[in-house]
This record gives sequence, structure tokens and C-alpha cells, in this order.
Amino acid sequence: QVQLVESGGGSVQPGGSLRLSCLVSGNTFRHYLMGWYRQVPGREREFVAQITRSEVTTYRDSVRGRFTISRDNAKSTGYLQMNSLKFEDAGVYYCKVGPYYDGSLYQPDEYWGQGTQVIVSS
Repeated sequence: QVQLVESGGGSVQPGGSLRLSCLVSGNTFRHYLMGWYRQVPGREREFVAQITRSEVTTYRDSVRGRFTISRDNAKSTGYLQMNSLKFEDAGVYYCKVGPYYDGSLYQPDEYWGQGTQVIVSS
């Protein structure tokens, strides 16, 4: 079972920055697609950004140019650098890994972390 632990959330003023981290258990992180999602009460969880095994990145339109997703496979950790934060960026941020592909084996399972809270307040 793959376990994910997010960290780095907190409270920040509009225009501020935060860096979220997602530590993934085991030594297979490099074979996973990794993504960040966020959720606010009463709304569905929404996609924020993803990074493929070959480090191709995709962003939600509203965060492109302000957020940067990255990964350090040696540390089994993914990151989300969030700059120029806005009120609408607030929420619980979750990281997800999956599916898995190592060049021969494909596994469609996805794994989620427990979330880290981001508060944007003046």
C-alpha cells in the first residue's frame, strides 16, 4: 500500500507564497503520475496540476503561471510551489499518485494523501 503525506500548508496573505510537499512511501515514486488537487467545502475536488514520469506538466488555467509542480524522485517527494496566492486558491490540497507504469507493468490504482489546508486571508 502506497502512503502519501502532504505538508507545507498554512495561512498566507493574498500575494503570498507557499510550498507544498508530498512524501510518497516506498521507492517506486518515479514510476507514478503525480497530481495536486484541491477542495473547498460544498464543492467537488478539482484538479490543480500534474506531472508525468517524464516531467511533463499540466496546470489548471487559473493557476498557470503562478503555481509550479515538480518532483524529486530521489527523495520520493512531489512539490507544488504556489506564488501570488489569491483568495480563491484557499482549500484543502491533496496529492495523488497513479497510475503506475515502469515500462512493462501498468497498474491503474490511485493513492491519495490526507490533505493539507491552505488559507488565504488578509
